[in-house]
Amino acid sequence: MKLYKKEGNIVQILSFPNETVEKGDYLLIEDGDIGKGLIVQVIDVQFANIPGILEELLRSLPDGGELIQGEDFDPLEIAPHITYIQDARLLRCKIRATMNNESLSPNSSWLPSRSQSSIKKLPIPTLLKMAKTTGKLPIVLGGTKDSMLLTIDASSVDGRLNIVTGKKETGKSHLSKLLMLNLIRYGAIVVVFDLNGEYTSLGMTSDGKRNAYHNKIHVLAPSQNFKVLLKQLHLHVLLSILIHALHLPGTSAREFRTIWRTLKQKDNLTLHELGEAIRNSRCNHHVRDALFSRYYALLNSRFFTDNVAEAMLLKESLLKAKNQGGAIIINLRNTSSIDRQIVVEYVLGKLVELLTSWKLKAVFLFAEEAHLYLRETYWDDIVTRMRHLGIFTTFITNQPNTIRENIYRQADNIFLFNFTNERDLEAVSRAARVDAETVKSIATDLPPRHCLVLGKVVKDFPMVVKVKALDIKTMGETRLFFKDMN
Repeated sequence: MKLYKKEGNIVQILSFPNETVEKGDYLLIEDGDIGKGLIVQVIDVQFANIPGILEELLRSLPDGGELIQGEDFDPLEIAPHITYIQDARLLRCKIRATMNNESLSPNSSWLPSRSQSSIKKLPIPTLLKMAKTTGKLPIVLGGTKDSMLLTIDASSVDGRLNIVTGKKETGKSHLSKLLMLNLIRYGAIVVVFDLNGEYTSLGMTSDGKRNAYHNKIHVLAPSQNFKVLLKQLHLHVLLSILIHALHLPGTSAREFRTIWRTLKQKDNLTLHELGEAIRNSRCNHHVRDALFSRYYALLNSRFFTDNVAEAMLLKESLLKAKNQGGAIIINLRNTSSIDRQIVVEYVLGKLVELLTSWKLKAVFLFAEEAHLYLRETYWDDIVTRMRHLGIFTTFITNQPNTIRENIYRQADNIFLFNFTNERDLEAVSRAARVDAETVKSIATDLPPRHCLVLGKVVKDFPMVVKVKALDIKTMGETRLFFKDMN
């Protein structure tokens, strides 16, 4: 390989047929014995556009589609050389770092010698060692194409905003489960908004036996084993549900606050008494109608109860998980859209309450297809205010355009699976820690279960990894009609 030219942070390298280089590979350009070099990543492979090559190829074509009779006469034996040149490739590479005596810096202004420099493939383990991506809490994501393991550190996910995105059935949820289980293994508390019931069997192996995580997985199904005792509910949490999930107007909210406080003082706060208090309220009939409609929405959700024995408090599950780590799976599979928003508002409100009082240190929140249940204003709230409180979010979606641009700009880590649609790739390219050219070039060629890892987990060295398999019982698979007929 030979250094051809440099433009900005793009380096072009000539590669010859006997040198196997693919998109995503890392190369080290070293300049003699000075201990300095450039680390570059191949983002595209093209044929070298050499003057006269088109004419030479046209000459080699048969005349009129028929084979020319006779023998080739090549007294100077230059045909092999011409063929060698015809197959030469031009590698388009991005500069990722400058190496100076094995220490790395993001500076790309240094230029190695074109004639004296040597170029070689840089093994992934060597690069990761130089970048110091591994620590005391290793998470093995899977294998690279050169059969090396890609290991990140759990601390690089701690306190970060993560996005897992890609087309349907490319492996997004699988990677999310891998990250979750490893966080639990290190004692973290994880809360999952499980839209399709995909995480409910994480405590079981593929053959239906209990695994090492069985006692750490707590599945809560709203209106079934997850209900809230009305009299133990804080007013600000319930008002948040009424205003944001059920869109209660401000005037009606003020009247509800008065009714609630009156019942609380009398120690008579039950669903029945709340309904009677609204009925007997002397407020405007429009306000009363608004309160009644929201009251019946709360009642019909069957998420709220007066029965102490029936109530399963989220707080108890979280504090149980606090000691040795664990996951609280909020199974929203059989929950209607309105009830889903009620449950999510309650869970987020409860998490903020526990974190503010320091009953919990921090929580990792995994949100599947969050645009289906999180109101728009919550996006900023989760990644700014709640982030400082200790809620660290991972968004998982196959619709990257549903995530707002300012969220991408704050994202610390992106796990990108295959996308071929340019509009989807354009949305992901808004992230501050990635460049559009790398995303658009590499992501379109990713096979299923392969992921492009970007961000702090790999110290801003984009890596392609085949996500390792997990021995867990899979749920949420698409139900097929012709499955047994193939």
